[in-house]
Amino acid sequence: MSRSTSFGAAAWRRLRKNKGAVFGLVVIVLATLVAIFAYFIAPDPSPYANRIIVETGSKKPGYKQQFLLVKKEMSITTGFAEHLLNGKEDRYQYIPITNYEETADSIFVNKYIDEGVSERMSFSRSVLADDPVVTQKFFLGTDKFGRDILSRIIVGTRVSLSVGLIAVIISLSIGLVLGSLAGYFGGKTDDIIMWFINIIWSIPTLLLVFAITLAMGKGFWQVFIAIGLTMWVNVARLVRGQVLAVKEQEYVEAARALGYSPGRIIMRHIWPNIMGPVMVIAASNFASAIVIEAGLSFLGIGVQPPQPSWGLMIKENFNFIITQNPMLALAPGFAIMLLVLAFNLLGNGLRDALDVR
Repeated sequence: MSRSTSFGAAAWRRLRKNKGAVFGLVVIVLATLVAIFAYFIAPDPSPYANRIIVETGSKKPGYKQQFLLVKKEMSITTGFAEHLLNGKEDRYQYIPITNYEETADSIFVNKYIDEGVSERMSFSRSVLADDPVVTQKFFLGTDKFGRDILSRIIVGTRVSLSVGLIAVIISLSIGLVLGSLAGYFGGKTDDIIMWFINIIWSIPTLLLVFAITLAMGKGFWQVFIAIGLTMWVNVARLVRGQVLAVKEQEYVEAARALGYSPGRIIMRHIWPNIMGPVMVIAASNFASAIVIEAGLSFLGIGVQPPQPSWGLMIKENFNFIITQNPMLALAPGFAIMLLVLAFNLLGNGLRDALDVR
């Protein structure tokens, strides 16, 4: 058994003994599965879970409603891959009803408009679904547009995990390269890179994200890049310190004596031996990216409607916290809290398991 294999096995054993880290890992795995199969899990599988039914807006958790399914003029067939990535368009129009009566060729309904208000309507069976009346339960209620909160939280998991993943990849890529160059070469290279790091470090993170986001425009991918470009400084400083400590080790000296290039020494010999602390800070950055994205979306310069984002959902519904339906804003808030807690617990567990000092 190689040293790296035995070290990895020992670290995994230590990690499994940490109940908090295991809990965090389980939550992250479940969230990842939810994000991948969001449109198959969500009660509303329409793109962005954006089925708007204004008559049923701002309902409390557990609300039930009957709907009459009326065929749309154009029906779009959605394949498995398209359904997985973007959801599928509704084949029917959902009309809320209070009751209905069936005849041989028609259905008479009372269309729900508001509490105690309805409108009598009739539909030919030819324009209805084979099973024309369904009852839906909204476990977390509906927002002011009548959209299912649970479905939007499920689909919004994709945004939070994606922004964390992209931000961590960008921050690791920049931080590893600059930190390694500064630590390995030292001298003027170190002075220039540390001068640049200190400038970026002096700018408040949120202010820097604002500047980058406004320069690149609002949108899904722009916020990912903006957050990633602000989180590399921590990684670079950590990597520089680790490289300074490691580059004087005997195995690095042996690699230099064999005539290996600096690039090979850094990537093949130094990086594998400093990945422990880097993994810990990556987990921390993942959690920070989720919080920053939620804050940007809450302020209106992150993910744009109708795409669901937990921060955007809080923004749209925070005024309900002091009124009759606080769950509209609390539910996405709890989702943010749980996912951030999971990454922080996993980061703490990795720190202990990898014996990072």
